[in-house]
Amino acid sequence: MREQPPYLRIADLLRQRIAEQVWMPGDRLPSRAQLGLEFEVGDNVIRRAQELLISQGALEGRAGSGTYVAEPRERFRMVRSHYREQVGGSPFQADMTALGRRATWESQTEAKVPAPVGVAARLGIAEGEPCVRTTYEYFADGKPVQLATSWEPYELTAGTLVVLPEGGPYAGKGVVDRMTEIGVTVTHSTERPEPGQADAGEATLLGVQRGALVTRIERTYYSDEGRAVETADIVVPAAACEIVYEVAVEGR
Repeated sequence: MREQPPYLRIADLLRQRIAEQVWMPGDRLPSRAQLGLEFEVGDNVIRRAQELLISQGALEGRAGSGTYVAEPRERFRMVRSHYREQVGGSPFQADMTALGRRATWESQTEAKVPAPVGVAARLGIAEGEPCVRTTYEYFADGKPVQLATSWEPYELTAGTLVVLPEGGPYAGKGVVDRMTEIGVTVTHSTERPEPGQADAGEATLLGVQRGALVTRIERTYYSDEGRAVETADIVVPAAACEIVYEVAVEGR
C-alpha cells in the first residue's frame, strides 16, 4: 500500500486540532514556518495542506494577514426532484421558497452560439449548430449559491415568444413551462453529478477560494418524443449547499 502523501497527513493533523477546538473559528493559525518546524516538514507541504482545507471550507486565507479557521457556514439544501419540476416555474425558486429564502438571479443570453462538441452530443445535434446560450448567477438572500450555463437548440424556439429564456412574456418561467407554450411536452430529465473544484472565474462569482470543492451537475431535459430540448451545466459550492435527490415511489 502506498504511503499517504505528507500534505494529506498534515491536513489531517490540522483538521484534528480544529475538531478538538485547539483552534477556534476566527483564530489565526501559526505561520507556515512555525508549523513546518513543529511537524518537521517543508513550507510547501504546509501550504498544500492549508490549500486543501481552504478548498474544503475548514480554513480561509486572508491576503496579507494569514490563514484562519473558517466560521461555520449554514448549508442550503437543494432538492433535485421530479415534483419540483411539475409545480411550474423555476426549480431554484421552489427550493428557496421551501427554505424561506429570497431567490433572485441574473442572466445573460446570446442567440445563435455554435454548439461545442460536448453540448451538441447531449442535444443530439451537429457540432456548430446554432444554440441559445444563457448564463445564470443564482442568489439566496443576496448571496451567490449556484451558477449555470444553459443551451437550447435555436431552431426549436426561433421565431417564438420563448426564444429568450429570460426575456419576453415567459421570462423566468423555467424550461418545462416555456416549452409547453410552444407545444413541446417535457416529460423527464437526466442529471449527472460529479465533484470538482472551482476555477478562477467560478470562484470569483461564487465568493469562494479558487480550487474550492463544488458539485457539477450535467442536466438535460427531454420531450415526450425523446428529443433533448435543453442541457445545462450547473455548479454548486459544496461548502454552501448540499444536493439532495428526491425520488418518487410508485404505489401498487
